[in-house]
Amino acid sequence: MTEKLKYLSRRLFVCACMGGALFLVSLTLLWALCLRSALGILPVLLLTLTAVGYCCMIFQWLLIPYQETRKIYEQFVMGYILNDLFHLRHPLTPESEQAVLLLNERIDKNHLINVSKKQAEYLALQNQINPHFLYNTLEGIRSEALLAGLDSVAEMTEALATFFRYTISQVEHLVTLEDELANIENYYYIQQFRFGDKLALHIEYEHDEEWDELDILQFRLPKLTLQPIVENSIYHGIERKIGRGNLVIRICISNERLRIRISDDGMGMAEEKLKLLNEKLRRLTLDDVQEENGKKGGIALVNVNNRIKLLFGEEYGITFYSREGAGTDVMITLPLVRESAKASTSLH
Repeated sequence: MTEKLKYLSRRLFVCACMGGALFLVSLTLLWALCLRSALGILPVLLLTLTAVGYCCMIFQWLLIPYQETRKIYEQFVMGYILNDLFHLRHPLTPESEQAVLLLNERIDKNHLINVSKKQAEYLALQNQINPHFLYNTLEGIRSEALLAGLDSVAEMTEALATFFRYTISQVEHLVTLEDELANIENYYYIQQFRFGDKLALHIEYEHDEEWDELDILQFRLPKLTLQPIVENSIYHGIERKIGRGNLVIRICISNERLRIRISDDGMGMAEEKLKLLNEKLRRLTLDDVQEENGKKGGIALVNVNNRIKLLFGEEYGITFYSREGAGTDVMITLPLVRESAKASTSLH
């Protein structure tokens, strides 16, 4: 109990409860005295109404703002938010507000973005082409060569070279959606040598008449956002499925946001696993990247999600929807960005 009461907020809460209890007892005794002595109840009634009004004012003016501020602090500690801490509507004291603003000045957000960028570059070089994928690609080349299909060998080698070139060059840049989709189609072409007709890819657009598909393709996003998710869908969803697997990329513009939904009709995932994954993706932390390095899926999904949140804000990022045996949807939410800028010069 002593440990808990070291916090001033809890001491104030205890004092408030004791004061409220004392006031309630006093008001009850006053009512009892009034009724027994047959005195007029008007003064006590006015006092009661005043007390109720005062309590309502305290609730609206103090308790609700305090709960809002406390919730922001809780979410910051748990890693869910970053920027909201520096824009509190109801700081606890002028000193606490100045302390938070000073903290904001001393946090080098560009450093965080650069750290995430360097991790993406490192992972692109070290893990983007995992041994499983490289082995199957080279095996496909070998098989085609044995069948003396020299043209197809040349085509596959060219596709692989294009994929490598896109993957390892200028990871820090924001690229057009057109470039990201071209890389996905090239990646799909390579995977077809392994899966054949087992894997089908479709790209669809959902937008109002005011948007033209050519304009939509010029919106920008962090490089290597889509491929890790597509690879994850193939490996965890479609590869283990019996029969043909479909991969659909739906691109939607709504509420000044670019939404990309990557859907597969593969194995899906259990509800508990889905909950844990989304819980991890809600948090903005760079510590999870090393944990994911050894897993399949190229650049870790957590790292892709972190880069989006660091560049554009906590309201953007990746969310998974899935049902075991029915497939998985991955929703990527991004702002509408047109300028040709590096990721280090983000919207913030």
